[in-house]
Amino acid sequence: METLERIYNSINKVIEKTLIVIFSLLVIDVLGQVFSRYVLSNSPSFTEEFARFSLIWLSILGMAYLNGQKAHLTMDYLYQKFSKEKQKKVSIVIECLIMLFALVVLIVGGGNLVYITLSLGQISSALHVHLGYVYAIVPISGVLIIFYSIYNILKERT
Repeated sequence: METLERIYNSINKVIEKTLIVIFSLLVIDVLGQVFSRYVLSNSPSFTEEFARFSLIWLSILGMAYLNGQKAHLTMDYLYQKFSKEKQKKVSIVIECLIMLFALVVLIVGGGNLVYITLSLGQISSALHVHLGYVYAIVPISGVLIIFYSIYNILKERT
């Protein structure tokens, strides 16, 4: 469990720093777009697309990170009424359902989305990036969510 704890902490640090960088770039991009649009009366065409792609990465990677911190949105009114032993069992069931969702929707569905967009050669209009690279965060986050769910289950069992 100690090795898993180190891996968990390392992954958290990498994701935290990545999210900070993405958010910082998003803020700089939007501020630059506003400045160039209203002060210079000429906004670069790539800023809107970069903001959209940054927001996609920020929200989906943030979702995985919040799942790992158990800070996602929950309705726990009934959960709080359970005994501690029953809460552990319900938590494990919830983590299994989250893993199933991550596997089917994010990894399989997101992987297919990445594969299709890369094989079709879809390229963004302003940044000229393959859209498959933009969508790659979906299966990556799916893998992270499954790791976090396994970690949470093992932690719940001890």
